[in-house]
Amino acid sequence: MEHVPLIDLAPARAGGTADRRRIAGLVDQACVEIGFFAITGHGVPDSVGRDLRDAAHRFFAQPLAVKRRASPADERTPRGYHALGGEALSAANDAVAPTDLKEFYHVGPVDVGDDGYYTGAKGRQFFLPNIWPDEPPGFRSAAIAYYRAMHQLVGVLMRLTALGLGIQETFFDDKVNRSIGTMRLNYYPRQVRPPLPGQLRAGAHTDYGGLTILNGEDVPGGLQVLTRSGRWIDVRTAPDQFVVNIGDLLMRWTNDRWLSTMHRVVNPPLAEGRNAPRLSIAFFNHPNWDVTIECLAPAGEARYAPVMSGDYRDLKYAKTGLATTTPV
Repeated sequence: MEHVPLIDLAPARAGGTADRRRIAGLVDQACVEIGFFAITGHGVPDSVGRDLRDAAHRFFAQPLAVKRRASPADERTPRGYHALGGEALSAANDAVAPTDLKEFYHVGPVDVGDDGYYTGAKGRQFFLPNIWPDEPPGFRSAAIAYYRAMHQLVGVLMRLTALGLGIQETFFDDKVNRSIGTMRLNYYPRQVRPPLPGQLRAGAHTDYGGLTILNGEDVPGGLQVLTRSGRWIDVRTAPDQFVVNIGDLLMRWTNDRWLSTMHRVVNPPLAEGRNAPRLSIAFFNHPNWDVTIECLAPAGEARYAPVMSGDYRDLKYAKTGLATTTPV
């Protein structure tokens, strides 16, 4: 497959079992062949994305000193504002490259319970308090609304995942209901000077969790995906659509049936009028930290040993310089 297919989820959301199985078949085909697909008919109101995009643009337009007020005390903490030049995503795949040309805002789970799963010694490292900026007004409420909408959408997508893999439709329900997933508002500023050799807005990498749900802006300098034939292709994005891709842990869970695909965000042309800033909102679903990920291999041998979801996340965080044991 040399393109990212567009799948309408409306029949699966409103129809019966046959409709869900048909849409799940399309998801399975996309995940086997390219590891990416775009969705419409997802049920997320346009206002949820619009409100967060507006608030995010207002936040990133502020002076650096103001934005830094929402930075964590330890820059390795995966919460709050992180300034330009602090991360190279390619490091997670053991590649060496200059730092990415982006700044970002990191949001963790917004609905945290008070039982031991969240408050115990192990749980606390996955449910760090969020950091919220004083300005602009509405940023916090917009981010919380968006996070909750994505969490609900993950539930729909994981049921389609189960059907696509030929297992019980509700198999993943109790494995993603207390997710340690995070959300990033990635801001790629206008480039005022040529980048360093090999430097991109986001270096080539794979995501390392379950499903990623991306909402981006269709401006020059956007997302590209590496196909199985070795060709980089552009991925069109639209405000009313989401782009979904498979992370390394979900690929492992499917025993490599589904593909975690290398992708990157390229630089815009330096020509005046085309070198524009770009915002993308990425929601990274990651299974509950205490779930043991065992290969779903009904036919054939498992390719990977079992691994706990939280331990796997920590391994990947360590490669990109994020803290894994920051206390609450």
